[in-house]
Amino acid sequence: MLFHTYGDRTKFSLMLLPGLGVSYEIFLPLIERLQGQFHIAAAEVDGFLLGGHSEYTSVADQAAQAITHVKQHLGGHLDCAYGLSMGGKILSRMLEDGGLDIGHAVLDAAPLLPLPRWLVGPLRYFQCANVWTCYHWTGFWKRAFRSHYFDVLLDECKKVWPYGKSRAVLDGYKDIYTHGLEAIAGRPDIHFWYGTKEAFVAKPQVKHLLKLYPETRVEVFRGMNHGQLLVDKPDEVAERLINLVRKRQALDGSITHG
Repeated sequence: MLFHTYGDRTKFSLMLLPGLGVSYEIFLPLIERLQGQFHIAAAEVDGFLLGGHSEYTSVADQAAQAITHVKQHLGGHLDCAYGLSMGGKILSRMLEDGGLDIGHAVLDAAPLLPLPRWLVGPLRYFQCANVWTCYHWTGFWKRAFRSHYFDVLLDECKKVWPYGKSRAVLDGYKDIYTHGLEAIAGRPDIHFWYGTKEAFVAKPQVKHLLKLYPETRVEVFRGMNHGQLLVDKPDEVAERLINLVRKRQALDGSITHG
């Protein structure tokens, strides 16, 4: 796992964790809008590193590496963390571990539940075929979709596939589909986001998370697909993340001076 840092170290700390099959560069539009307010650590997940071959390990290992980075470089504290899809699953494992002080955690369409064992194999090969097709037929799909959202996802696939190829995708999906979130440690402020176009998959994750942590705040975005809010509306995502830490800052100030 690699980390790219941006912004002033005296600002609020923010960690960004990408999904499977995309790079940290999917966050660049968001980083551009946030680096004046945050000190940002954007992660590259093993198996999907840009510019060099690597092998995917596990959600638990990626979470452990992220925890170590925060302890070594950020004093064991994150004001905010945002995980997209698999990145959200990594973040959920960090919350389960409890080894960090995390103020706000945003799980954007994170897969938190395991699938039935009989379904894991067929579905991960199906997903791998999807990613392979996106890499080899990028131009075709761009002409077919003609959408900024799909163009970004196709470009991301084109960038990361050569360095981990099918092995990283197969291992990644197997791990995601096999293990589930079991607990939340501490009292973080947790938000779960998803779009209406992915509601069928997202709703069971929400139900599971609310059983473990009823204080979770769930937000649903009309007309949005998986990861589309980040891709198509980085201004809105930036504003939401800034507001989260500002509210905490105001609350802390009122407690201090009240």
